[in-house]
Amino acid sequence: MNLDRRRWLGRAAALAMSAGPLAHVPRALASDAFPSRPIMMWVPWAAGGATDLSLRLLAELAAPALGQPVIVANRPGAGGTLAMPILQQAEPNGYTIAQMPQPVFRAPFLQKVLWDPVRDVTPIIQISGVTFGVLVRAASPMRELGQLFDFARKRPGELSIATNGVGTTPHLVLEALFTERGLRYIHVPYKGTSELTLAVESGQVMAGVNSSGFAPEVDAGRLRLLATFGAQRSPRWPKVPTLRELGFDIVAMSPYGLAGPRGLPPDVLAVLHDGFKKALFDPRFVDDLARYDQEVTYLGPEDYARACREEYAKERAAVERMKGVRGAGG
Repeated sequence: MNLDRRRWLGRAAALAMSAGPLAHVPRALASDAFPSRPIMMWVPWAAGGATDLSLRLLAELAAPALGQPVIVANRPGAGGTLAMPILQQAEPNGYTIAQMPQPVFRAPFLQKVLWDPVRDVTPIIQISGVTFGVLVRAASPMRELGQLFDFARKRPGELSIATNGVGTTPHLVLEALFTERGLRYIHVPYKGTSELTLAVESGQVMAGVNSSGFAPEVDAGRLRLLATFGAQRSPRWPKVPTLRELGFDIVAMSPYGLAGPRGLPPDVLAVLHDGFKKALFDPRFVDDLARYDQEVTYLGPEDYARACREEYAKERAAVERMKGVRGAGG
């Protein structure tokens, strides 16, 4: 019996060796093709904000193409940069990805960080940009941006303005608008859009600067929009001027996308890109972006990587310029 078993195994082994490429088919089918388990997407903002909700829909729409669920986890704080340490420390296997917001390209020039937004990531896909605006509550006597400057000039240090965090695009724009002109204001950072809009609505702060997650509140008449930061007026609010129209040479749209850890294998990168690209152009997602006055600004991995390097250089120049003005004034 044992001899027969050895002979059978020997013939089976010889048959497998002579079968050529076909011998590898069962092995390939048995191996773990990417993805073979859920993918974790980190969002560096509080749950319930516009970006969080949009990315949750994107994750939902990408799941069928990827063949696995995409689980969204939030890590708010530090101006939208807290997903960077996660990417830096994650295995480059495609199961950990994160949103890359504009502040990650600015933070290394404002504070000491242990990560690099170009060196430590693999860009996957650019998704969109945001519409920023200056807001006051509907009952506020402020009806135009110039009145905020007048208040700050007459009552230094009394004007309170909320943003979504220190070092974010709204914060940097405020520095350009106020500090560079010798005007003082109280900066009140919040972790998310919902907290910020509630603070403005309830009068806890006199004004707020945020991305277009404020759109439903403005459309409902609970908040008043004084100015937007785009190159042209928003089609949604055509009567609201841009900063450039008001005489300030500032355009800020903060493009964002998804990235994985440094060193993602090309085949894994391709799977992630293709899955999220399909979701990106899904009519449901396009319509969802439009709710927040956003549109698809797609870039693939190579072009997005190039854009990230360019944004990093621009942010270095902007921060150095801001520090130079502060130094000159103080």
